[in-house]
Amino acid sequence: VLFDMDGVIFDTEKVVVACWQEVAKKYGIPHIEDTCRKCLGLNQEATVRIFLDTYGEDFPYAAYKQEMRELFFGPYYEQSLTVKKGGRELLAALKNAHIPVALATSTAQASVLKELKDAGIRDYFDQVVCGDMVSHSKPHPEIFLTAAEKLQTPPKQCLILEDSLNGIRAAKAAGAWSCMVPDLTPAVDEIRPFCDIICEDLSQVIPYLDSCGSFLQSP
Repeated sequence: VLFDMDGVIFDTEKVVVACWQEVAKKYGIPHIEDTCRKCLGLNQEATVRIFLDTYGEDFPYAAYKQEMRELFFGPYYEQSLTVKKGGRELLAALKNAHIPVALATSTAQASVLKELKDAGIRDYFDQVVCGDMVSHSKPHPEIFLTAAEKLQTPPKQCLILEDSLNGIRAAKAAGAWSCMVPDLTPAVDEIRPFCDIICEDLSQVIPYLDSCGSFLQSP
């Protein structure tokens, strides 16, 4: 099982938007929520490109991003570590069933390892692949192909849990089974053709895997 992180395991996407909204209010940046939504699932390089395309090449992204990060890792940080419904139970069930698990997230490695450690869930993941460890951003499938390779498992035998259009397209392009767990992006008609299954939350993944014959049982 390959997990995305932001919006799937942690409630971080809502927190990031809230931090950007504070920065946007301070500097008069319009339509920041819409811009953030376009960046869901993308790595840093692709995100920068969207911001510059939206606000102009002279947009001081690095400075504003630093202010956003100070808010995220400051007053908002504890809120960002909230594990979404069913997350801990699913990770424990996968561990108990000896099913290989990887994290495949567009977020940079330093932030990812800190958040996993602080939330107390690092040991559930056999492999961690981050956005700054691959060349291509989602919706390119490289990050999922890399994670599957590290688990020594063919992509067609992997279930990928994603919450964004970019992520779910990458999952399908990798040749894996794709499961959407909606967060900021609803399961709209545009997304459904890329989804093998849609789960309302992570607690629904255990019975789905049981139905596939993995015989998972929630601890």
